[in-house]
Amino acid sequence: MTTQQIADKLVEYCRTNQSEKAHNELCHADVESFEMPNMPNPHVKGIDAIKAKNKDFDAGVEALHSAEVSDPMVVGNHFTVAMRYDMTMKEQGRINMEEIAVYEVKDGKIVTERYFY
Repeated sequence: MTTQQIADKLVEYCRTNQSEKAHNELCHADVESFEMPNMPNPHVKGIDAIKAKNKDFDAGVEALHSAEVSDPMVVGNHFTVAMRYDMTMKEQGRINMEEIAVYEVKDGKIVTERYFY
């Protein structure tokens, strides 16, 4: 798949709450994920580690009130997506979270994901 096709498919999966399907189909086995400093799991490597990180995050969500995922913007072998969430977290109460995700694609798979918020 091209970077545009991967970006479009990722957005589709995010909008339909199919993150595990996105990871299984679109990510390289050795994909790396980078969160902001001082966050839990600021850097993990490997698809299993990313799935575990996402599972931990999801376990902390009490309720998802709304989610918005922008259309992707593709430049070369990178693409970016804006994400906005209104959710209630078990430990923090209701929050609004906005982030920009930047993905790098090589050989038809996502090899890095970086989140800025």
